[in-house]
Amino acid sequence: MKTGIILLAAGSSSRLGRAKQLIEFEGKTLIQKAIDEANKSQADCLVVVLGSNTELIQTGFESSSAPLIINSDWQQGMSSSMQAGLRFLMENEVIEQVVLMLCDQPFVDASLLDELITAKETSGKGIVAAAYSNTLGVPALFDRRYFEELVQLTGSEGAKKVIFNHQAEVHALDFPLGAVDLDTEEDINQFLIRYPQKNLPNPS
Repeated sequence: MKTGIILLAAGSSSRLGRAKQLIEFEGKTLIQKAIDEANKSQADCLVVVLGSNTELIQTGFESSSAPLIINSDWQQGMSSSMQAGLRFLMENEVIEQVVLMLCDQPFVDASLLDELITAKETSGKGIVAAAYSNTLGVPALFDRRYFEELVQLTGSEGAKKVIFNHQAEVHALDFPLGAVDLDTEEDINQFLIRYPQKNLPNPS
């Protein structure tokens, strides 16, 4: 099945006060790392959705590494950015399933994205969602039968609403490190303290 990835990077990082997409991690910005991991995965195509601080964030990744679109309605909430990405893929690719991912979950890598795709094939479920902190969330994979429902979301409603609307059709993929995201300076400080080895240069 042809898989598309939507990388959501349109937010203003209001709680952080600076663009989280440009936080450095393992020698790369978070957005470049997310793009690289998506490109290394088994997925067939990728689109990056930007919104706030577009010009600034574009300095944080190679423009040739992924197609991007700009969601002028990003302030309406994450659903509008997800929908912009989904419409782009539906119009430009022939996708049968889509993965939603964020760039502020630093431990989402190609291996995890491939696990989502494999779990979809082996479980027979229509949705595969990461399980962490006693909930289900992104990254998550949705079969095309849920595309219309994703397009109908409004405002701050995220993909989690669709996940919980169809719990019997969801395969949960354990991903405890999904709980690590970087919304505030305190989050970043705690992250650097807890995972210092992840910020050391790779040996040559």
